[in-house]
Amino acid sequence: MKVAIGCDHGGFVLKQSVSDALVALGAEVVDFGCDSAEVSVDYPKYGEAVANAVASGACDAGVVMCGTGIGISIAANKVKGIRAAVVTNTYMAKLTKNHNNANIIALGGRVIDPDTAAKIVSEWYLADYEGGRHQRRLDMISDIEDKNFR
Repeated sequence: MKVAIGCDHGGFVLKQSVSDALVALGAEVVDFGCDSAEVSVDYPKYGEAVANAVASGACDAGVVMCGTGIGISIAANKVKGIRAAVVTNTYMAKLTKNHNNANIIALGGRVIDPDTAAKIVSEWYLADYEGGRHQRRLDMISDIEDKNFR
């Protein structure tokens, strides 16, 4: 599986841990930046880059990181077909894949530590979408996108 990752300066603290966890699970990681916590950068740029890679099929899934995970998830969710979810623990990680089939998760470098980020990413990566009753709801979300994305 090919996984896109991207972060701003606030999420950079998690980037190596996330990348290492994904590689350990057998993923190919595609890094969209940023490359340092030293310079303030704008999270929408990185959220959009990861989301476009996932939406286009160039990557199978994505992980985005900023200070809280909120801003970068909002940016990623502006790309049609993306279901980016902010995750702060392994339970949320598992359920966002089981129930929402989230194709991107968002993490906050000021909210969780690198070890927790690695555990969260691993839980999400290994989880399976359950389908069934959840698919009806994802279809409803797709209908909302079709009405509102032009």
